[in-house]
Amino acid sequence: MRRISLFRHAKSDWSDLDKSDFDRPLNIRGKKAAPLMGAYMSEQGIAPGVIYCSPAKRARATLDLVADQFTHGPEIIFEDGLYMADARTMLDLVHNLSDSCDHVMIVGHNPGLHVLALALLEMAHNEDYLKIIGKFPTAALAVIEFDCGKWSEILPGRGRLHRFMSPKALN
Repeated sequence: MRRISLFRHAKSDWSDLDKSDFDRPLNIRGKKAAPLMGAYMSEQGIAPGVIYCSPAKRARATLDLVADQFTHGPEIIFEDGLYMADARTMLDLVHNLSDSCDHVMIVGHNPGLHVLALALLEMAHNEDYLKIIGKFPTAALAVIEFDCGKWSEILPGRGRLHRFMSPKALN
């Protein structure tokens, strides 16, 4: 079995309009949401072996606030191509993972993460699936499972939503 966790960066600060999109930091709400989600991941035993993270400031800051919750020390890779990546780019990254890892997390941005999540999921009508169709909010996490032995075998429409959580749902 393979597992992909898609984790959207926390809420960013738009107060300084002179900052580039890439350099926007987290706002106060984002700085509270990220550790809340990290604690949730720890409590639920969500333990990726590899984490690919966008190099954008808000994605890195989100990961910094979550990473200390992973007691097993996952390999963290800052991947330039993840900044505002589309679903195809992220799926290509997954397809090229080493099969020695069975759980990867991607920390990135919308709309790419949302599009990828919807593309990977088999059509289902459970409550979590219906939540993810409408919105993939900041600091939300989707964990998708696949019955396959290799990353290269992951295809659209074949994943099962294991869980979907957002900071709002935890409050």
